[in-house]
Amino acid sequence: MAYKRHIDRLPIIPADAKEHNVTCHYCIVGCGYKAYTWPINRQGGTDPSQNKFGVDLAQQQETQTPNWYAPSMYNIVKQDGRDVHLVIKPDPECSVNGGLGSVRGARIAENRRSDITGTQQQRLTEPMVWRYGTWQPTSWEDALDLVARVTARVIDKDNEDDLFVSMFDHGGSAGGYENTWGTGKLYFQSMKVKHCRIHNRPAYNSEVHSTRDMGVGELNYCYEDYGLADTIFMIGANSLETQTNLFLNHMVPGMRGETLAKKQAELPDEPHAPARIVIVDPRRTVTVNACEEAAGAENVLHLQIQSGTDLALLNTIFTHIADQGWVDQAFIDTSTFREGVAQPEDPAHPAALGSFEAAREACRMSLAQGAAICGVPEADIVKAAEWIARPKEGGARRRTVTCYEKGIIWGNDNYRTIGAAVNIALATGNVGRPGGGVARLGGHQEGYMRPSDAHVGRPAAYIDDLLIRGRGKVHHIWANDHYKTTLNAVEFKRVYNRRTNMVKEAMDARAGATREEMVDAIVGAIEAGGLFSVNVDIIHTQIGQQAHVILPAVESGEMNLTSMNGERRMRLVEKYMDGPGSAKPDCLIAAGLAQALEKVLTDDGRADYAAQFKGYDWATEEDAFMDGYHANTGQIVTYDRLRAMGNNGVQEPVTGYEDGKLVGTKRLYSDGTFGTDDGKARFCAGAWRGLQAPGKEQQKAAYRYLINNGRSNIHWQNWFLDKENDFVFDRFPFPFLEIHPDDMTELGLKPGDLVEIWNDVGATQAMACPTPTARPGETFMVFGAPSGTQGNVINAGTNELVLPNYKQTWANIRKISDPPASVRHLTFKSQEVELG
Repeated sequence: MAYKRHIDRLPIIPADAKEHNVTCHYCIVGCGYKAYTWPINRQGGTDPSQNKFGVDLAQQQETQTPNWYAPSMYNIVKQDGRDVHLVIKPDPECSVNGGLGSVRGARIAENRRSDITGTQQQRLTEPMVWRYGTWQPTSWEDALDLVARVTARVIDKDNEDDLFVSMFDHGGSAGGYENTWGTGKLYFQSMKVKHCRIHNRPAYNSEVHSTRDMGVGELNYCYEDYGLADTIFMIGANSLETQTNLFLNHMVPGMRGETLAKKQAELPDEPHAPARIVIVDPRRTVTVNACEEAAGAENVLHLQIQSGTDLALLNTIFTHIADQGWVDQAFIDTSTFREGVAQPEDPAHPAALGSFEAAREACRMSLAQGAAICGVPEADIVKAAEWIARPKEGGARRRTVTCYEKGIIWGNDNYRTIGAAVNIALATGNVGRPGGGVARLGGHQEGYMRPSDAHVGRPAAYIDDLLIRGRGKVHHIWANDHYKTTLNAVEFKRVYNRRTNMVKEAMDARAGATREEMVDAIVGAIEAGGLFSVNVDIIHTQIGQQAHVILPAVESGEMNLTSMNGERRMRLVEKYMDGPGSAKPDCLIAAGLAQALEKVLTDDGRADYAAQFKGYDWATEEDAFMDGYHANTGQIVTYDRLRAMGNNGVQEPVTGYEDGKLVGTKRLYSDGTFGTDDGKARFCAGAWRGLQAPGKEQQKAAYRYLINNGRSNIHWQNWFLDKENDFVFDRFPFPFLEIHPDDMTELGLKPGDLVEIWNDVGATQAMACPTPTARPGETFMVFGAPSGTQGNVINAGTNELVLPNYKQTWANIRKISDPPASVRHLTFKSQEVELG
């Protein structure tokens, strides 16, 4: 595909090229890469002494050689104000990916901004303020002063409820410990803002409340456990697509038994065979196909349930395991709560938590009941229970690693369903042991470091609903695009547009006014029902089109950034290039806003309130890291120490520093002590209660097609860096809708036709993609696409803790048009493959 990048040859990396540690900033897996930079006017040679690989490049290299890089791994960027070559290629020494690169990570370099090659020209470069009917570039001082003055007019000390905030809570491209601390210190320490939401859901809450309440943190294992397990139990996840190199570098070797010698050395007293895998998903995904190819179909059990019935299935498996006595009674006795109910069900806890016996009775479901609800044969439920928990020959307990993701996190009855998965792991003693663990697979990397958010409350406020109902006066948005990633999106966008346009019209009417007069005009529009919107991001977003102030941020590689992956492996991504224009790290933007608020409040005579905004005299992102992470975690981790650990980093929590190395924690709870007041894990007494979110049963009854949704391998999140990428848009010019060929025939559709998906909530569109493995009446479309927003047809219903149910949505489908010219070159062949 080199022709797609307009490149016919690539320079050789010279031996003296600068080398930087890089962690891929896309998915939670956190693959290790190396970034190499060197001056634009030279390159290396074929002699081993002349190139970074140290090999004779005049000779043909082996098929799997690390001594190469692809056009997607190359660009020309700015470094310290000068043009340099940039290569970002997988690190073969990183234990996470072992030199593998995903279709996302292997394009990091081509997705950097370059004025030479023309990539990422959509990046924001200067602060902008709405003036004269459009956005006008301005200085940081001018933009932050306006934000501070408007914000200060609608808040006061101990009364900040009219300030609404949307912010990331993750690592990777837009987050990390530096930036979550900067924003967290501003809104949770200097202020006590309770009207917050997170980037992908309409409230400030955890996606995994129940497992945390049970004492089991959601990232408790290590990736090595997939190679040590007897069984991999995957629920609501499609790892080949969304955690690609975790699947390829850890799950597949486990299923193939390729690390059998290592397993037997670590587990010498147990019989061991290649891992089998149980997959719970209403959709036959490419992951199911890949597992069958890797392990053999006889070692793969796909429980293709009816959408939203995961809880019934898990409770049935739990019941069968308990009834057969396949539990780890010693573990239950010593490490779990043993006396009835520890936490009663209440508005903050949608199920009671307590003992194994209490949960067993509350969750009891017969094989016949479970099979009838889930739509899978009783025999398959029994087989799943056997693979998960039946003792091995000789009586050794089976080692089962359980992994789950958005299929249940954003699915039906979130709290109880996740609790049910953890119940099975606790009952079988598969937490804190090699080859065990019960963990979410994750979306972004993690990197959360903020002051307490206890003031937000639980349940947290449903922010998008409050905005629709006219609440809030000022809205600060950090690396969010709710227009593409929220529920009830049609109504949200309609109201948000109206309210922010009221302020734009007031600003336009006062063009040429003084700053004080302009603030008066803005506040007047706010008091009439308008909303003042401030957007911090790296590109123009859809919600950003309604902003009144836009502030440009940098991302990973344009700043030093720390975060951790799905096995809590913390690394430092070293800055290897300049950010665009005057863009800044989010933490320094937060610091600048705090300083502007301090000045404005001081000028207003509110000295006590102004004093709360002191302590932001950070010159670099490292200053923010030391103020936040370093000061709050025992003062062990520093940039220099992380840099020395390379791309393998250290697994958190970090416990010490010995012999020049940070010392981490391989697995949590290996001592049998859990994250509760008494150290005892709780079971979740969550009975099946049907489709729990309001309106779902009625929608299912009224509309014909399930509109399932998720990510695809080539895209990431809301396609935020791929809008101008030919490689991606050549393959998928429009978001696709996978649909069974018989349904297409009935609807009069051809491959590539554009269709409208509609229901009582709204409408959206997609490109019809025939998929024989789809079940009739069940479709799948990409979540968060810039056109064809799936959130347009998701109703407003959430669970009790305001977790959105994105997965269970039903709608009707009709044809809009024949295939546009931009899709006529596409293939619609099956994505399933057979390995000879």
